[in-house]
Amino acid sequence: MKVIICGAGQVGFGIAERLSAENNDVTVIDNSPELVQRITDSLDVQGVVGHGSHPEVLQRAGAEDSDMLIAVTFADEINMVACQVAHSIFDIPTKIARVRAQSYLAPVWRDLFSRDNLPIDVIISPEVAVGDMVLRRLAQPGAFETISFVNDQVSVVGVTCEEDCPIVHTPLRQLTELFPDLLAVVVGIMRDGTMFVPHGNDQMLVGDEVYFAASRDQVDRTLGIFGHDEKQARRIIIAGGGNIGFYVARQLEAQQSRTRVKIIEGNRQRAEKIADELKHTVILNGSALDQELLREAGAHEAETFVSLTNDDQVNILACVMAKKEGCARALSLLSNNAYASIVRSLGIDAHISPKAMTISTILQHVRRGSVRRVHAVQNSAAEIIDAEALETSPLVGKPLRDAELPAGLRLGAIVRGDEVIIPNGDTEVKAHDRVVIFALAEHVREVEHMFRVSLEYF
Repeated sequence: MKVIICGAGQVGFGIAERLSAENNDVTVIDNSPELVQRITDSLDVQGVVGHGSHPEVLQRAGAEDSDMLIAVTFADEINMVACQVAHSIFDIPTKIARVRAQSYLAPVWRDLFSRDNLPIDVIISPEVAVGDMVLRRLAQPGAFETISFVNDQVSVVGVTCEEDCPIVHTPLRQLTELFPDLLAVVVGIMRDGTMFVPHGNDQMLVGDEVYFAASRDQVDRTLGIFGHDEKQARRIIIAGGGNIGFYVARQLEAQQSRTRVKIIEGNRQRAEKIADELKHTVILNGSALDQELLREAGAHEAETFVSLTNDDQVNILACVMAKKEGCARALSLLSNNAYASIVRSLGIDAHISPKAMTISTILQHVRRGSVRRVHAVQNSAAEIIDAEALETSPLVGKPLRDAELPAGLRLGAIVRGDEVIIPNGDTEVKAHDRVVIFALAEHVREVEHMFRVSLEYF
């Protein structure tokens, strides 16, 4: 596949890194010569210096025979115009744009991005996606990651094995015997920086970051089995009243009337604006790094502190200070993945990466076959893929033990209508089943082949 990426920032770099590693023909456009030089020195991609919305720049990037354009510059307007030029002049089949300003996405303007107006096939709104992820983390405080699939019928949940985890050192095959009616299965383990798909004789160790797939109504029970039965927070402090913080607070007001939310916002004008729009949320104007303000906000009795400013260092320090004041749990927004490896050692319970969310959204439109959704985990060390099994799939019509699945894949759940099936060796996949599968990065192509639409993908 020939792909043009407009924007060589962190998100553009991450997308280019993933697509080039899969042997796609990738060209990156940016108006910064330094960023273009950095990305071409680091990755097997081509670089073009210029504005991604200019026709001659797109032409130099090979737009005339490209399959996809992904516009993720910092400016919404450049992203939108790039897609328009890609459509009107070069007839690029698939156009994806990051649009951050919520005013463009209001329901009243739903026809704005139609083929007859601004022809963008996929709109990525990181603020909404990240806000929804924050809400899922708040709903399941014992997990460091929660992703929903197949109309929320299946969840894949990341949980850390602590010292008091009652099932460490237990072979996974014994868990089935201990909990025969549990609709959940361990699909991946991150241990000492290495991700692997476990087998029946493998055991979980203290410090492992474990991913399990479960029916939605079995998630809380499964978390309890891992020793994580933390209650949903009722007292929450949010640092940052920007688009994400405001979205989270507004959703909490709408969904959970018993939750008491306070927002710390540094910009006085913004603080006044969101105070006018939020009915039950307390707004405090000041810095989240002000210890006295944290005390005034009640950090010592808060159950969860969520830092959602646009500064990673502020988010990390604010979380550390809130935990020091006595807050039970801290969640940080992190745009720079370089910080991800240290946040746990600082006492921060979980973090959310807008970059990872954006890359996951784009991957589901890059993946071939009948893939419906993709979510990358652990800096793209693995992917969780939701796909529909078609008649042509080699999985259909045979017991899974005869399917010769590679060692780096694990089927987590099969959804057949309203029924969630946790598969075993005797399970047979049927045509039109939705399959949630955990795959190490090097085996993703094999998943595409399994769910191919036709033989052309061999």
